[in-house]
Amino acid sequence: MIDRKILGLIGLSAKARKVCFGADSVEKQIKKGKVKLLIIAKDSSERTKDKFKKLSNEYKVPIIIIGQIETLSKAIGKSNKAILGIEDINLSKEIQKINNGGEIIG
Repeated sequence: MIDRKILGLIGLSAKARKVCFGADSVEKQIKKGKVKLLIIAKDSSERTKDKFKKLSNEYKVPIIIIGQIETLSKAIGKSNKAILGIEDINLSKEIQKINNGGEIIG
C-alpha cells in the first residue's frame, strides 16, 4: 500500500507542473538533468524497470519503486502512467523522506 502522503505530494507536483510522465518524456527529462526523483510502479514491466534503473545510475537520479500503475496515474490525473519523474527538488526530498519512514514537514 502506497502512503497517502506520497500520493498527495505527487499530486501537488502535478499541479505545480513539476512532473513528467511516460517513458519517452521521463527519459528525455532525465538526460536534460531536470528529474530529481524517479518513481516507477511495481507492476510495470521488468524491461521498463531495468531500463530506468540503468538511467538512474548513469545520471545519479534517486529511484523508488512503489504503488500500482493505476494508483500513480490517478495521483497525477492521467491514465496508464507507469513512470513519473519529479522535477522539484524539495518535493522529491519529501517523497524520499516519507518513503524511507520519515515524517512530512509541517
